[in-house]
Parts: sequence; C-alpha cells; structure tokens
Amino acid sequence: MDYQFKDIEQKWQQFWAENKTFRAENKTNKPKYYVLDMFPYPSGAGLHVGHPLGYIASDIFARYKRLKGFNVLHPMGYDSFGLPAEQYAIQTGQHPSLTTEANINTYRRQLDQIGFSFDWDREVRTSSPGYYKWTQWIFMQLFNSYYDKGADKAQSIANLVEHFENKGSAGINAVCDEDILNFTADEWKAFSPEQQQTELLKYRLTYLRESTVNWCAALGTVLANDEVKEGFSERGGYPVEQKKMMQWSMRITAYAQRLLEGLDTIDWPEPLKEIQRNWIGKSVGASVKFPLEASPKSSPKERTLEEPSNSLSFGEGQGEASHIEVFTTRVDTIFGVSFLVIAPEHELVNELTTPEQKADIDAYIAQTKKKSELDRMADTKTVSGAFTGSYVTNPLNGEKIPVWIADYVLAGYGTGAVMAVPSGDQRDYLFAKHFNLPIIPIIDIQNIEVEADPTKEGKYVNSDFINGLGYKEATAAVVAKLEELGLGKAKVNFRMRDAIFGRQRYWGEPVPVYFKGKIPYLIGEQELPLLLPEIDKYLPTESGEPPLGRATDWKYNSLSLGEGRGEAYDYELSTMPGWAGSSWYWYRYMDAHNDHEFGSREAIEYWKDVDLYIGGSEHATGHLLYSRFWNKFLKDIGKVVEEEPFKKLINQGMIQGRSNFVYRLIDDEGKGTNTFVSHGLIKEYKTSPLHVDVNIVENEVLNLTKFKAWREDFADAEFILENGKYICGVEVEKMSKSKFNVVNPDDLIARYGADTLRMYEMFLGPLEQSKPWNTNGIEGVFKFLRKFWRLFHDAEWNFNVSNEAPTKAELKSLHKIIQKVEQDIERFSFNTSVSSFMIAVNELTDLKCNKRAILQGLVITLAPYAPHICEELWVLLGNPAGSISTAAYPTFNPAYLVEDEFNYPVSFNGKVRTNISLSLTLEQADIEAAVLANADVQKHLDGKAPKKVIVVKGRIVNIVI
Repeated sequence: MDYQFKDIEQKWQQFWAENKTFRAENKTNKPKYYVLDMFPYPSGAGLHVGHPLGYIASDIFARYKRLKGFNVLHPMGYDSFGLPAEQYAIQTGQHPSLTTEANINTYRRQLDQIGFSFDWDREVRTSSPGYYKWTQWIFMQLFNSYYDKGADKAQSIANLVEHFENKGSAGINAVCDEDILNFTADEWKAFSPEQQQTELLKYRLTYLRESTVNWCAALGTVLANDEVKEGFSERGGYPVEQKKMMQWSMRITAYAQRLLEGLDTIDWPEPLKEIQRNWIGKSVGASVKFPLEASPKSSPKERTLEEPSNSLSFGEGQGEASHIEVFTTRVDTIFGVSFLVIAPEHELVNELTTPEQKADIDAYIAQTKKKSELDRMADTKTVSGAFTGSYVTNPLNGEKIPVWIADYVLAGYGTGAVMAVPSGDQRDYLFAKHFNLPIIPIIDIQNIEVEADPTKEGKYVNSDFINGLGYKEATAAVVAKLEELGLGKAKVNFRMRDAIFGRQRYWGEPVPVYFKGKIPYLIGEQELPLLLPEIDKYLPTESGEPPLGRATDWKYNSLSLGEGRGEAYDYELSTMPGWAGSSWYWYRYMDAHNDHEFGSREAIEYWKDVDLYIGGSEHATGHLLYSRFWNKFLKDIGKVVEEEPFKKLINQGMIQGRSNFVYRLIDDEGKGTNTFVSHGLIKEYKTSPLHVDVNIVENEVLNLTKFKAWREDFADAEFILENGKYICGVEVEKMSKSKFNVVNPDDLIARYGADTLRMYEMFLGPLEQSKPWNTNGIEGVFKFLRKFWRLFHDAEWNFNVSNEAPTKAELKSLHKIIQKVEQDIERFSFNTSVSSFMIAVNELTDLKCNKRAILQGLVITLAPYAPHICEELWVLLGNPAGSISTAAYPTFNPAYLVEDEFNYPVSFNGKVRTNISLSLTLEQADIEAAVLANADVQKHLDGKAPKKVIVVKGRIVNIVI
C-alpha cells in the first residue's frame, strides 16, 4: 500500500496516548536527561507554523536521547495566567478560566497531531490552584527570608529577629533598604509590633514600597517594561504613563553578584549572556554626598554613611533632607561638576522645588510620565530638563552647584541622581550647552568638547591634591578625602533594580497576604492555596481599586489565628505578575502531583536541573533572569540542589512569514478600483499593494475563485493577467494575522502529514537563525518520505524486505547516515541531517536495496525526525510489539567507511570510456593487468595492442593506442 500518512499518524498518536509511551520514571538505573521547552501562553489563535519550531527540535533531541539509553523527561504545560484572557473576559463577561480551558484544548489537539513525545502525565497549568498553591508558598518563603551578606545567601527572618532581640541592629550585614534604623536590643523590644514589622519589611526579600510603574489606565493595570512600546501598551495600543504606586517588590538585587558569576558556569548563547551582564550592570565607583545649601537639619559631617539620608525615624514625621547622594564611576572628575541632575521621580523633588520653579517642574514631570523607562534610556539625542531652584555644594571645594531634573536619569538606578561633568561626558556636555551651564575643564586640554579622559592623556586641573596623579591614584585620593569628611565611600553598584511583583489584574495568582492597618502579614501555610474569588466584572472598582476589590465577603478571618471571636482583615488586592508561575515550573514537572510540597527531595535530587532548554531570546531579561533568581533562593533554603536551573540553553530563531500581495488598480481620481494587476505588469499601471491571504496562493499564483470568495467586496473583482495567470508579489515579514501570512499547521498536516511538517521545519535552516516560511518547498520533503516508504515495498506496494546479507556499498551508505545524524543532533544541526537522509535514501534506491540489515538501522536513525512512519515500518519489519522509542540507536562502525577500493576512470588517448573498481592494495603492474583483462577495455581495444598504459594509482588509467 502507498504511504497512507493520515491513517499511520492517527494510529500511532493513539498508541502513544493509550500506552503512555513517553512517561518518565523517577527511579531508574538509566542516566537522566531533562529536555524542556519554554511553555506557551495558550492564546485563542492557536499555533501557527512558527510556534512548533523549537518544540520539534527539542522533541528530536528527546527521542534521540531515549534511543541512546537515557531516561528522558520531556514535559509540557501552559503559562495560563495573563492579560489576554482577562481582556477577553472584560469584553465578553466570560470567566477567564473558561476561555483559557478552551484555548488549552486547542493547543493540546495541535501539539498531539504534530507527534510530540511529551509526558502528558506531568502537565502543569500555572492557573490551576494545585499549581499556584506552590507559587504562593514560594512567595511566603521569600517574605520570611532576608539576604545575609556575610553568609552570601538567604537566611530565615527568624534569625534576624533573634539577633535584634539579643544585640539590636549592631553587626547586621544584610541587603536592605537605605532608611534602616540603628537600635539596641532593649529599644527593639520596646518597639510596638507594628514598628517591628515595619522595620523587618525593610529586610525581607519580598516587600512593599512606593515604586514608579508603567500605569495603563485603559487596561487598569501596571505593565512590565517589555509590555510598553513608545509610550503605549503593546496590547491594545493604549497610553501608558509613569506613576508612583505602593507595590510588592522582590529583592533580586541581593543576588546580583551571584547572577553575574553564574553566567560563567552555564552553556548559553554568548549574546544572551551579554544581555544579562549588561542588564545586571555591575559598576565599581563611589557614593558621594553633596550637601544641600542652608540645610535646616544637622551638618553633613555629623551624620555617618550608615545613617538614613533624612531625619525619618519613629516619631519624627517626614523629615528633611540634608544632602543629595550620587553614585559615580568617575569620582576623580568631581572638580569638573557644574550641576546635579536628579530623576523627575526622585523623592526630594518637591522639597527642592522653589515656588518660582514649581510650574516648570510640574509641567516637565507631566511630560515625563508619558514616557516609559525604556524610552527614556533609549533616547540619547533629546535634551530636556527643568531647574529646581535649589543648590548643593561640592563636598571637596565648596562650589555652589544648581540642581536640575531630567528624564535621562532614572529613579531606580543608583541613587536617582548624577553629578554632571560636561567636560567629561557627552550627555552632560549637550545638556550644559543647551541650558547654558558652566563647562569646567578637568584636564589641561584646550577647547574641550567631549570625553576629556584623564585615563588617556593630560593632567588634572582645579585641584591641588590630585594634580599630577594618575587615574587610579587620583581616584583613591578623592575617595580617601570624602571618607575623611564623612561624605563619601567606595561602592559597587548594579544597574539592575528590584523586581516589581504585582499587577492590578484579576487573572493572576492571589498574594497570600492580609493587612492589619498598613502592615502585611502572611496567611497560614495550611490555608494555601488562597483562591481567586468570584467577581461581577473584571475591571477596577469605581474607587480605583484592582478588580479583586469587587469580591464580596473576601476577607481574612483572624479566628484561624486563635484571636477569640475573630476579626476580618483585608487581603492584598493586587495579583502576582505573569513571571511568577514561570519562575519555577520546571521543578513542578519533576513531581507534578505532589500535594504536600512543591517537589519531593527524591525527585529533585534525581532530575536536578534542566539539561537542555529551548526557547526565545526575548525572555533574556525577564523570565530567564527571574528564574535564575528564584532558583538560587530555593537553593539557599535547601529546597533544590543546583545553583543554576538550565545547563544548556538554545534560542531558536523566528520563522518569518512569507507575505503575498495583490495590486489594486488606481483610477485617474486616485481612488482604488476593483481591478487587480498581476505583479509582472505593475510598472505599466498605477497600483496600490494589498496583503492577500497566503492560503489562497500557491507558487505565487493567486487562486482567482478563492480570492473572490475571500472578501465580499472582491466578489466582482477583475484581473489583468500575465500569461493567463495572476502572479502575486512576495515579501518576508513577521508572521501575523494582520498581514494574512499566518500558515496554520492543521492545514499542512491534513495535506502532507505531521512527519512532513516536522522535517520541513528543520529543513528550512539552522535552528538558531530566523528564516522565512515558504510552503512551496514542503512538497519535496513529502516526496522524500514517499521514496523512503518505497524502499520497503515492491512495485505493487507490497511490503518486501529481504534477509540477504548487505553489500559493502549498502553498509557504507547506512553507516554514513548513522554517523552524520549522531554528529548533527549532538550539535543541534538538524537541517543538515534532513539533507543527509535524502542523500542516503537516494543512494539506497539506486542500489535497489531492500535488505533488513540496512533498512532497520535506517528506520531507527530517522525515527526522531519522522516518528510516525518509522513506528509503522518498525512493526512491519517484524519487531516485537511496542514502540521504536525502546530500541537502541545503531552503533556506527567506521570500518564500513574505509575506502578499500577505487573506481578507476579508464581513458583511451585521453578520453574516458569506462570505469573499473579495483582494490587499493593492488600494485601498479597488477592494476595494468586487471584493466587490460577487462571485457569493456578489450572491446575498445578492438584487438589492437596498446602502445602504452599509464597508471596513476588511486586516480586514473590512461591507455595510448
């Protein structure tokens, strides 16, 4: 029977499901191998052909590793909380869980029909209460931990409380807020419970603070930086502004150095690692305090660097600032400072703004709110700012320095303030020129414009005690002087900021916290999961609270705390961000149904970490960074065994869309007609291009009937054809519904089969590179699989395999492909394997090979790429019932590739007339004798004696007659 791919694929997909063929065991003598894909968000659109690229590659590798004797864990699940389902719920009133379930069903059907070897018994969904119970549990562990710098790890907050009770704040070396208090043990004990909890919140790894966020009023929520494009929400295109809100944050900065060092231990693409290094942004420099003029508080010299920057403490109201603190990597240029710039969101803006400058400052802040932080960082050309009216003094020479605000300074980086040195920095120089501010030279170079750098040339000026010193010596001298004055110190700074951990949405994990007044407390672990309540609408309340504020009778009852008759407390109304559930999901796959812990020690110690992770590079500073952070924390508290979660990471490229265009004829009045001009003729007419659905175009030829049916307004379309056909234009673009270039894998599978789709996606090009989709080429892969099937069948399509011993040529062809595929898969070069399979099948077809000893090995080798057809042939070959996945990958024998014969071209008077295969061990005289004895040679000699026979061993034989 001919290759009936539909029946074959349906049969084996059903077999795998019923027999749980790919179920991984947590106990085995086999070595483990964990292959993971970045799990998808299940959108309503389902998969297009670009989505499965990485999944197919990981599936090939997982199947290959099983054949190589590994116990493979290859799971799949869904990142199923998120804004799209919530937006749909707002529009339709349908609960997000219902649309999410429907979308998951679509994804599952599509994934199954592509033939992935997932262990579906371990499926996870981040929106399932059984899953987010443990996301909430991890939040609680972070809340109950702080980062001990001495131990360089997270420690229990109970240890911190014990230290406070016995020694007060003395000797604490922790990552914490800037405004921590100094107190004795007795003072700590005298604090009220509210005061104690307020102070502990400054140390916790997850904590509340006022943060500048991307607020989208139309969506009613805070957005992450990567969800904002040029001041508008990526979803919906709504305006986004910068706004201060009380938000949960996570102290990822505590792990900055470890996150940086860990990059040297993992096999990730170097560009991606460099993105993380830059995002972490380690800088070595100094912290400097610039005293405010006429400060109403104490002199700066009376304050130590460990004290808070203002007079805030219990009972002192809001306090007043005495100085502005900056971080700089070039403290040696301090004598070139001519102004200070603080971020528009800086906490001192109101205090520093004089009445005369208030209108300008307010207007500038309103303008800044319309930009995202990414936009502000990216804009290096625009010069803008506003003067506060206040001044500081240079701590080393007492010079009066004006304080400005400008949006190129970010509140979250460093201290939110910079000392501007126009003679040494391009941006400061442009700012000074624009606002006519002084430009003070720092080295003895005339006509300074930019980048006057003492590390390269010149000597310092304007300072007696560093003149003549080199850069390092000058830096050390300035730091020493600042430390002597109590106005500075050496410091390491990181660009990375603590991660905001809250969204004003409904469809996310509830935060397991309730409030007594303004103080947050955790619910009990035994009360997890804290479930999402039912609400009437999925919008913020009329008073501006998040959607959870609409829930009725959703309160925390203190009866569970043993507080007598009980009192109801408010829960946190924000939900967790999208990255919460994805920051630990690979551990849940290890022990997916454990109700007692997020993963058993036995399972985690066995699987340890992910050996191969495949996904997009767009997650470099989001998911991948947060995952590494949570993994290191879980290692600190003894719940996991590895410091890094993903040993090897591959970023698959994007499959781009191949867009097609039709060309509408424009009339003399400039209006579009209903006549369309074929691409080859558009230079002769005035036309306008329109995207057309690629599914009604084949080999760039438009199906005119389908085009007329595609849109109602095209029903009476007319066409100007070339050679009787309408040829469409072509352009490579991002695959999207708006460009009508989305190709549905369902259609291709129905036409060609899943094995064809799998091989064709690999055949398009190297995994890591982006490449355009072109359905035109898929026919060739389909023909290859039919040719492969033909090897096992006779002319009437009867199964026909011989048990004869294979020839040397057949063994050579087989072992070439065994070696090639093994090498290619190990280096993730899947596209070159597909080409090699085609060559091997062509060779065996030419050899008329139907030998079991050859074809059985070929079937196993091809099985990771085209599993359905290989499963069917495996059974037809007479192997025991079961799956080919339990077979062993064939052993490569290099002896079969050793060349012991050479096919000599034999020429007569320089013209090749025949070829003779002879052993390479023959001597020259034996080669000559064998050639002259050959029947074809005798025929060409026609009874004549050769005048001369020239033998070049291993190359050619030439007979002169």
